[in-house]
Amino acid sequence: MANYLSNDIFALIYLVATVLFILGLQGLSHPKTAVRGNLYAMIGMAVAVLATLIHPEVKSYTWIIAGVVAGLLIGVPVALKIQMTAMPQLVAALHSFVGLSAVLVAFGTFITHAAHDQLGTVLKLELSVGSAIGALTFSGSIIAFMKLQELMGSAPLMLPGRHWINLLLVLGTGGLVYHFVQTSEMLPFFLLTMLALALGFLLVLPIGGADMPVVVSMLNSYSGWAASATGFTLENNLLIATGALVGSSGAILSYIMCVSMNRSFISVILGGFGTQEEAAVTTGVQKKIQSAAADDVAFMLDNSSKVIIVPGYGLAVAQAQHAAKELYEQLAKKGIDIRFAIHPVAGRMPGHMNVLLAESEIPYDVVHEMEDINNEFSTTDVVLVIGANDVVNPDAKTNKSSPLYGMPILDAYKAKRVYVFKRSMKPGYSGVDNALFYYDNCSLVFGDAKASTQAIVNALAHG
Repeated sequence: MANYLSNDIFALIYLVATVLFILGLQGLSHPKTAVRGNLYAMIGMAVAVLATLIHPEVKSYTWIIAGVVAGLLIGVPVALKIQMTAMPQLVAALHSFVGLSAVLVAFGTFITHAAHDQLGTVLKLELSVGSAIGALTFSGSIIAFMKLQELMGSAPLMLPGRHWINLLLVLGTGGLVYHFVQTSEMLPFFLLTMLALALGFLLVLPIGGADMPVVVSMLNSYSGWAASATGFTLENNLLIATGALVGSSGAILSYIMCVSMNRSFISVILGGFGTQEEAAVTTGVQKKIQSAAADDVAFMLDNSSKVIIVPGYGLAVAQAQHAAKELYEQLAKKGIDIRFAIHPVAGRMPGHMNVLLAESEIPYDVVHEMEDINNEFSTTDVVLVIGANDVVNPDAKTNKSSPLYGMPILDAYKAKRVYVFKRSMKPGYSGVDNALFYYDNCSLVFGDAKASTQAIVNALAHG
């Protein structure tokens, strides 16, 4: 009876933790409630960990303590040193760890249960599915990390016959799962894991830089399903529920982002199926560009009534968010209507720009999503594009040969005047030249985004 009550108590504690995770996800749906959502999630995790540590099935803390210490020694320095610009690749790396953990748990469980002849059909199915999803998540996340860290090119890598190869890998993995369930042998279990590992590589390699935010979200979903599969293996209801929450929320976010980018959700998860394989034909590359100095921009801003700032990854690289806050305050003091426009894939992961702007305490009510502000550009005097590129490229609307074609953009080109802050003429992360640079109403402000923004702030203050 005591054990029965004990199990009921632990089930109740895990239920409370799950509810807190759900409240955390709900809070993360809006910047105003994100801090509260994080707090709920952290409390839920603390409750879950403590409950697991005092569970009667935990017989020894030696390996647990060793794992916690190792995690602290690695995780704390990384968390303290990591820059916001490196957050996307850190997330990709963490996803790879989740996938690798699922594979290790599956193999460890197999070895333990095989030694005692306790491999049931359901358990073998759980082990094979968990290991396959984990391996796919691990290898796919490694490629995403390498692309985001620029250890390899961001351009899509189109292997000949890649879709047939992927299909064969899927069929081969399924066949090996069946063989493993029937025979309980290590070899098919190992081989199906290797095939899933190869599939992860091949699914992410063909996806270009412009779609990397979707890939990060998709891998987040995969890591959730890997964790849920591990929960089934370990018979841990909380891990099952938590993994399902992460997996489903990641899948929903990926779908929303695909809709926002006019991308096919099925195409992305199948490794860029239908992606254009020809190089983009850029327009206007023979035209001359116009450049502007900080004083020129300050003069135009001072004589404007409506201004929109479009932040991008370059703002994060230059750590210009606080300078952008100062610019906002200067313009607001002058009675100028100033807003920030956020593209769904600004930066290199979902919400990247929102976090940066929140960090510099820019008011939430002046930060607008693309669908809410796009019709405002045509009545805007000045648009400042700080470190963004692909998300304001008109080729997405006009150039059918561009890899960006069909992706909704922020209509910055419709403003009376556009200033793009750039270090150089180097293309954006997708590797596509930006037609906006050659528009008559566009000028480029060359230099570090933070220094340029600060120079404009100083000019406005003394103007």
